[in-house]
Order: sequence, then structure tokens, then C-alpha cells
Amino acid sequence: MSIFDEIKKKLSHEFIDIIEWLDTNNETIVHRFERYQNEIKNNAQLIVREGQTAVFINEGQLADVFKPGTYTLNTKNLPILTTLKGWKYGFDSPFKAEVYFVNTRLFTDEKWGTKNPFMLSDDRFGLVEIRAFGTYSFRISDPGKFIIDVVGTDGNFTNYEINEHLKSLIVTRFTDTVGEANLPIELYAANTSELSETCQVVMQPEFNRVGIELEKFYIENVSMPEELKKEIFEYSRLDKLDMAKLAQFKAAKAMELAAKNEGGTAGAGMGMGMGFVLAQQMGGMMGQPGTQPFGAKATQSQAPPPMPIQVSYFYAVNGQQTGPVSFEKLKELFASRTINRDSLIWKQGMASWTELKEIEELKSFLGGNTPPPLPTA
Repeated sequence: MSIFDEIKKKLSHEFIDIIEWLDTNNETIVHRFERYQNEIKNNAQLIVREGQTAVFINEGQLADVFKPGTYTLNTKNLPILTTLKGWKYGFDSPFKAEVYFVNTRLFTDEKWGTKNPFMLSDDRFGLVEIRAFGTYSFRISDPGKFIIDVVGTDGNFTNYEINEHLKSLIVTRFTDTVGEANLPIELYAANTSELSETCQVVMQPEFNRVGIELEKFYIENVSMPEELKKEIFEYSRLDKLDMAKLAQFKAAKAMELAAKNEGGTAGAGMGMGMGFVLAQQMGGMMGQPGTQPFGAKATQSQAPPPMPIQVSYFYAVNGQQTGPVSFEKLKELFASRTINRDSLIWKQGMASWTELKEIEELKSFLGGNTPPPLPTA
């Protein structure tokens, strides 16, 4: 740059007596007003528009902050800068200071989400992986603190630069809050509004530390693996449905499938015969009179079956052995979520403690425990 260019640049800035910023980019949060050697004329006009705040910085120290309005820059309007500069009876023009315009409007519809699934511990399903995403809105509530702690000397600080930091903060606090809530896994997706409000309260102090206000925080979706969804749906059905009716329904479906698997009249007869056998078995399981086979005649002299032997079960909760209890009582404990599919169970004749889901007669707790069709002749 030649000496004439330097003089031209100096003169073009020295006589500017209006300091203002017109926001032409909706992504800019902080803009530094550039002047030649940061010089400002005495009695220069400062124009701060709605949705803006002007912050004066003197040699790295926060000085005066101006809200929307028009100001004449002199010792009356610059009390902090006057003190820092040691002006007692006014000052000579020009003086040096950095002027930053801060965009204080509401930044809306900012996206957040968990890049990777995070682990939660559920009493019934063990460790599970979930993901979440949503939106948030924020504004700069303390421009001076924000410039000192976040912006520094950046002359054009954009929304993108702060968003990466905010997203990391949100995900960290979200996972902590969800983990401490210790809710049943299916309730997270069903209570996103309440969970959003709780997360916003937890996150707000972290935002305040850097001069930002978290206006809104929304959780749009909490997702989990499809296999886990199916287990939860099945579990909820077991918790609500009558077990006897469910078993009868399963038996009826098995009869229908058995009849469809064979063609013609012979297949229909085979399916009917299998259906009667299944009905007998299910009737015995549910404590109901068995249906007699087709063509059989009931006799008064038929001897009753032997009395069933009451089986007692022991179960483990929090590492402690409990029991013995009956089959029905064990079913009630499962329905009330005292035990789950992974709980350890033992009964007389078992070599070792075994998870509930691996014990054949207890699989009916999980649903879908229908015997296979009888083998064909």
C-alpha cells in the first residue's frame, strides 16, 4: 500500500461521525464496527436499532453498553470509558475504543440431536440404547459477558460458531437428566413435553454463565431399537390383558393355523382333532374342564386325574434371595414389575439359578407361549 492510499484510508474513516450497523445476515450474532485505528470523533452519533446492543471495549476491558436508541458520544454518555481513560474535563477528539454490535433478537428453530445412541438402564429390559432430537431457541441476554467470555476479538461472530458449543452442552445435560429421571423406558417417548420443561430448567444456568438465555427447548422424538419397541408393546399387553383369555386366544389362533396347513377334508379333520387336543391342554392350564375328544363318551366311573403338585419358586431381587412363592404369585410379581424377564429364578430340581425368560413354564409371562402343532402321523 502506497503512502497516498494510507492517507486516503485514514481520511475516509476519520470524518465518519455516525456509528451504526445494518444487519444483512441473519446468522450474525456479533459485529465489530471497523474504523481506522479504532478512532471515534468527539460527539459522534451512535445509532443502536431494535434487537441490537452496542458494547464498548477499551484495551480488553468491558466499558459502556448501549441499548436501542440514538446517542451523542461524549463524557456524559460514556461514564465507564471516561473513568477508564481518566478523562476529567472532557477529551480531545478522536479517542480510541472498540465498538461491538450484538444481535439480541431471538434465534429460533435451532436443531439439536444425539449423534450417537446413549445407554440407559431399565429395571425390566436391562441396558438399552436410545436417541433423541429436537429444537431450541435462544437470545443473548448479557452482551458484555457474552463478548468477554465467548466472542473475544472475533470481528464477525456467527450463529454457527456458537451452535456447535450449545449442541454439545444440550446433549450432555439431556443425557444426564434422562439418566437421573430413572423412568420406565416407554415413558420417555410418551412424556416429551414434561421432559422438555425439566431439561430447560436444568440447562438454563449453563447458558446464563456465558450471557445466553435459553428461551425454549423441545424434544421432538425419543427413539429406540425396533426390537425393544416390540418387547415393550408385548409387555404392556401382558400387563393389561387377562392371562387366561390371552392363552385361550393363542390356542384358537393355533387351531386356525393348523387347519390351514393341511389341504382337503383330511386336513380339516386333522386340524379339528389338533384343535380339540390344544383346547384340552389349555383348559387344563387355566383350571377349566377339558373338552372331550370328538366321539368320546363321558362316563360317571372315570377316575379323576391326580392332584397337581404345587411348585414353589425362589427369585432374586437386588442380589437377595426371596421365596418360596407359587406360580400365581410369581406371575403377579412379574405383572407388578418387581421381577422382569432377566430375573434369576430357581425351583426344586434345577441345577442352578436361571433367568426367567429361559424357564419353559414361565415363558407364558412374556406372551406368545403357544405350543407347536402336534406331529402328523
